[in-house]
Amino acid sequence: MSDVNELRVVLTVSDFDEALRFYRESLGMTQLEDWSTENGRVVLLDGGRGTLELFDEAQADYVDEEEVGRRVSGKVRLAIDVGNSDHMTQQAVDAGGSLEAVPADTPWGDRNSRVRTPDGLQLTLFTTPESP
Repeated sequence: MSDVNELRVVLTVSDFDEALRFYRESLGMTQLEDWSTENGRVVLLDGGRGTLELFDEAQADYVDEEEVGRRVSGKVRLAIDVGNSDHMTQQAVDAGGSLEAVPADTPWGDRNSRVRTPDGLQLTLFTTPESP
């Protein structure tokens, strides 16, 4: 049994409205959630067997500040819903990842950490209150 419940591709875009139109209208991806706030814009789109999470630059700044304390993510970040983010973070570091931020509770209720893979990709490992 896998410890991974969901994989999200988090894409930070400079023109949020254009990206949203492209993915939602041109590609037909169904909007699952709109978590936009005064801190920035974020919409989750159903990608079939995956989820695409669109962020504007302000939202990427906000999430990075909350999770890491500074802007570290680029245009693409993978967010992985895991059963236990503390355990999976240690596993990722033991496997050669670099710790960017220790697991911590977020203002939105998840327990998140940040790890950079050996090839430099940014990962958020998160556990939601609903995670098994």
